[in-house]
Amino acid sequence: MLLPLGSLFCYTIRMKKSRTVKQKVIGRPRTGITPLMGFRADPATRAEIVRWAEKQPDMPSLSEAIRRLVELGLTVKPALRPSAKAAARAAELAAKVIDRRIDPKAPIEEREVRKQRLLKGPPVFRDLRKDLAK
Repeated sequence: MLLPLGSLFCYTIRMKKSRTVKQKVIGRPRTGITPLMGFRADPATRAEIVRWAEKQPDMPSLSEAIRRLVELGLTVKPALRPSAKAAARAAELAAKVIDRRIDPKAPIEEREVRKQRLLKGPPVFRDLRKDLAK
């Protein structure tokens, strides 16, 4: 069946334009730009932090108190190891005390062996010490 040229019907179907929808973000909104760091603390540690925060003049929140304590801990210089002179003096004082306490009836060689063993410490602890050369 042929239709005359003047009677053509055009059907155009227009689709609805899609709308972009912003997806909902689940959870609490972000409050800062720095990454979150969390840790677990036992109740005693938490109580100490709270007591420290209560003593501060501006009464910081728990998270602010933890931040301040971490900053304080990072600014403290580590304790210096005793100098060689101080270590020698400590060994000398220990040797004097050992000489006074050691059994005078033991032979001289035995006393020297005992003294050296006491000054060096047990081998288990010597293996654990990091400051001694192996």
